Amino acid sequence: MRLYPKIILITIIIYLFSMLFFNLFQEKFIFQNVKLDSNYSFSFEQNFEEITLNTNNNSEINALLFKAENPKGVLLYFHGNKGNLVRWGKIASYFTKYNLDVFVIDYRSYGKSKGKFDEKSMYKDAQICYDYLKGRYSENEISIYGRSLGCTFAVRTAAKNNPKQLILESPFYNLKDVAKYHYPFLPFKFLLKYKFNTNTYISEVLCKTTIFHGTKDKVVPLSSGKKIYERSNLPQTSFFAIEGGTHHNLFDFSVYQDEISVLFKN
Repeated sequence: MRLYPKIILITIIIYLFSMLFFNLFQEKFIFQNVKLDSNYSFSFEQNFEEITLNTNNNSEINALLFKAENPKGVLLYFHGNKGNLVRWGKIASYFTKYNLDVFVIDYRSYGKSKGKFDEKSMYKDAQICYDYLKGRYSENEISIYGRSLGCTFAVRTAAKNNPKQLILESPFYNLKDVAKYHYPFLPFKFLLKYKFNTNTYISEVLCKTTIFHGTKDKVVPLSSGKKIYERSNLPQTSFFAIEGGTHHNLFDFSVYQDEISVLFKN
């Protein structure tokens, strides 16, 4: 019988340690950034322009503008939480095949971008990038694309502006929803410094919206994407649950490729 109090005590200690560990290192879980030297030279098959935007708090956002031969608009691409533009430039530049220029950014502290992680500032950074594109394109030529973490920036930017359309790949309802999926025993209501409430902004989006989510996504569960769909303006929102799709391979499915071709046909 004396063993049980020890087991309970050990369990409590482990639980408290887990809370402390996540609280101290949550940015390492959320932002898996890879920095680049300021002199790093990008190299891609597609024609591109490297752009640096100064933010209103003395930070810098590094971006790449991939150029199509006869562009009919531009795609503002917000990438996921891992890596930097070396990886995401190759992924985002895929969309130039649809005669679109593609503007993809590195979030603050990713790649060559500078600044500390801060949710409100990162939303402002996203708006600065959108405003930059409005100086080069008509707003009805701007499409916004978000992937995973990038969905929250894509949704909020679409909600605050009037783009042509919004496309979301593997979106999450909010950060707490995803965190509880992976670590259901931790009280994230009190632990998380970052909210990323995609659910708050999706109902404010007025443009055509298309959502893709894999049924076997183990990073962001399908249920999280479905809840975003249910919170959206349903008459103008389409949801595609890609059977067998994971968090990383939706590009490989014909339903994704076919629908993307339709979205960028006009």
